[in-house]
Amino acid sequence: MRLPILIWLAVSPCFASMPGWWTTFTRMPSLESRFRQESDSLVFGKLARQGRLALARGGRLRVTYEGGLTVTCDGRHLVQYDPDTRTAQRVELARAVRDFPLLGILLDPARLDRLYKAESLGGEAVKLSPREPGLPELNLTGRKGLLHSLAWTDPSGARQTLELLDPKSPAPLAPDAFKLQVPAGTRWSTPNG
Repeated sequence: MRLPILIWLAVSPCFASMPGWWTTFTRMPSLESRFRQESDSLVFGKLARQGRLALARGGRLRVTYEGGLTVTCDGRHLVQYDPDTRTAQRVELARAVRDFPLLGILLDPARLDRLYKAESLGGEAVKLSPREPGLPELNLTGRKGLLHSLAWTDPSGARQTLELLDPKSPAPLAPDAFKLQVPAGTRWSTPNG
């Protein structure tokens, strides 16, 4: 399954030495923001995409890229819809987490302490070092009391950066915000495995 995963970390309570934005972020029941995602690889060069995201407790996520690609998770299923090809995929959340371990951190904050060691780098920076093989090191920064950016190197060697442009904690988001309605005639594909 080809999935443009945004890595959002909803993490467990932080340590005293961590920056203030870390504590604020870990306690937010929901988060919304416009974002800019950049990828820099030897194969594809530098690519940039923008969009909007919403995240809420209970494994709920919605990412909408400009141009239409949408990824949602309602806590049970992850659905990706591409309007250009009028195709969609639905995957059980457990399988998506198995295929993309970083998604598990986003959707199951309790996993963070088992998978990563968090440390303050001073100022507004936090480094997450993996405790298990196959996970990337993550560098996060905050600004104005909220999460601002994440940076990591993906398995292909591409350097990924995600910048939140206007993060905020909105009023609780309705569960319907995380259910994707695809148009009639959409072709559904089933990933292997």
